[in-house]
Amino acid sequence: MSTEPVPTAHAVPEQPAHGTGPADDTVALAARQVGYGQAPSAPSGPAYPTTGTLPTSSELRREAQRTARIDARPTSPEEDVARAGELVGRVTKIFSQRVVGQHQLRVSLLSTLIAGGHILLESVPGLAKTTAAQTLASAVSGSFRRIQCTPDLMPNDIVGTQVLNYATGEMTTQLGPVHANIVLLDEINRSSAKTQSAMLEAMQERQTSIGGVVYPLPHPFIVLATQNPIEEEGTYVLPEAQMDRFLMKEILSYPRPQEEADVLDRVCRRSFDKPVTTPPITTEDVEWLQGAAERVYVDPVIKQYIVALVNTTRGGGPRPVPGIERHVRVGASPRGGIALMKVAQTIALQAGRTYVTPDDVGLLRHSVLRHRLVLTYDALADAVAPEAIIDAVFAAVPTP
Repeated sequence: MSTEPVPTAHAVPEQPAHGTGPADDTVALAARQVGYGQAPSAPSGPAYPTTGTLPTSSELRREAQRTARIDARPTSPEEDVARAGELVGRVTKIFSQRVVGQHQLRVSLLSTLIAGGHILLESVPGLAKTTAAQTLASAVSGSFRRIQCTPDLMPNDIVGTQVLNYATGEMTTQLGPVHANIVLLDEINRSSAKTQSAMLEAMQERQTSIGGVVYPLPHPFIVLATQNPIEEEGTYVLPEAQMDRFLMKEILSYPRPQEEADVLDRVCRRSFDKPVTTPPITTEDVEWLQGAAERVYVDPVIKQYIVALVNTTRGGGPRPVPGIERHVRVGASPRGGIALMKVAQTIALQAGRTYVTPDDVGLLRHSVLRHRLVLTYDALADAVAPEAIIDAVFAAVPTP
């Protein structure tokens, strides 16, 4: 499995083995201070169920075909992969016309679209967060709304409200901008916590409540949120419950010198102002892609592997990471395991495969898990990067 660079130079230092030393006291104290209580212990070591042996590629391919026949699907897995490749190619071509470089960002955005999730983009200003989100929206011929978050933005400005009709004396409902296929929340961490919480129901339940009436959101529904680092002036920390609603959190880095030179060249030639000639895909195409990704075969061994990874972030797993309890206050929830599986299915579909491999699980591991780990005060004080912890978890769990 290929490894991705860790944003900070700090690695997870060696600590006492799990369940010994003062690190446990630190975690217990921190948990009580934030109201979590004593964190439940995860099964670990010999008590953890062993992971089986992954079948060969040909066996996985045959199993995918057998599953399709059992489910009486109208198309074969190979036909799904062929059509998905054509649709993904159109979206990728539109991206290449508007966004220079940022390959990881493209894969993350496309995977979010196919998985039907939401994504949070973080970087300093000027690294094409908003441009990338708008490009994804332009690649889909659905409704698109942009919400510029400010400190005075109210929940009703996002969800909608009831307005009195003076002519009839009745209350009429005005749906907010969140009622769209693709919603861009620009600089989400500049809005207040009350406004941020208004998005929770929409992101998880895909519906809103206005005046006691529930209004379903259109299909597909995807939230693309951008934020500046919390060190920037005038920003608020997103609550953990809302962070967990995002399928991925992508942190953008500066482009390479040759990519930055390409940007300047395109600006001089006014290439970004030219209309995109590639036709966008429809919302029906997006829903079909989401269904095709769900049909990608996931072997039980891969599912056991994902569960082992998630349990290891909690201090358990088949081979616990020594000292992880000193740095991780709360590990990934079951939603994190679901996200790993869904993203792996989208990666396999984009790669033209009908089954998931361990490499698919690990390709976007940082983006899927970095915002799901709640770090301890020690980790924050030592500037331990969550990416380093994630890499240590993947290195500890045996790859099937």
